[in-house]
Amino acid sequence: MKIIRFAILTSLLAAAVYAQDSADRVTVPFSNQTRTRMLKAHLTTGGITVRGYAGKDATVEGRGGDGRERDRDRDRDRGRNTEGMRRIDNVSSYGLTVEEEDNVITVSTRSPNRYTELVIQVPVNTNLKLNVTNGGNITVENVTGEIEVNNVNGGVRLTNVAGSVIAHALNHNVFVTLTKATPDKAMSFSSLNGDIDVTLPADIKAKAKLKTDNGEIYSDFDVKIDPSSRQPIVEEGRSGGKYRVRIDKTMYGLINGGGPEFLFQTFNGAESRRCWRF
Repeated sequence: MKIIRFAILTSLLAAAVYAQDSADRVTVPFSNQTRTRMLKAHLTTGGITVRGYAGKDATVEGRGGDGRERDRDRDRDRGRNTEGMRRIDNVSSYGLTVEEEDNVITVSTRSPNRYTELVIQVPVNTNLKLNVTNGGNITVENVTGEIEVNNVNGGVRLTNVAGSVIAHALNHNVFVTLTKATPDKAMSFSSLNGDIDVTLPADIKAKAKLKTDNGEIYSDFDVKIDPSSRQPIVEEGRSGGKYRVRIDKTMYGLINGGGPEFLFQTFNGAESRRCWRF
């Protein structure tokens, strides 16, 4: 008698495998086309791409990672009692969940440790809030609105966007091309271990807050640096009765006479601001 074994093996680190040739795809309408739209997306492992288009609905596609993720899963299988059996890859679903409530669409996956690439289309005028912890990059193209992105172990690239931006990448670069800015709206561009490269409209008005601990700052704007902003900071009451005075590295400068505060901050990278003309 031939015995057929069927085994399901789980891992605390990852519970699924990956495939490039399969994807989950859903289309979700915003409930009110006359109100402000918002898209929120969070991934523990993966990357997010959002593109603006001329339609009215949000289209969300979840794709698997490349062959490297499958190879890592197969490496974890070694040493298990699977001799004589073939691995059956789960390519049917990426556990995609898309919810719409009060004109806010929220995208997530039910398998946080499975590498997933989200590719999303939204109407051009849509606010965004995007977060990724591990894996890929966050990319946004052709979107107008309030854009807030945070990536821990990947990069951030925003191109041909308009409105206001808060962009942070802990360990990679931040690249932003802003074609039009919301008046009187503060913005922030920051990284710990990456470069920051921001392109702004030529007529932008801002009070720039600039800081890099181990890098350089470049700009083709005529930034009027305020020397009085670098005042000594006195620290008293430290252990051992020490008295300490330090000069903070943060600089403040006016662009085109000043306006809302724009923060540019990195610890180990370089910063640059360019004049974008249209």
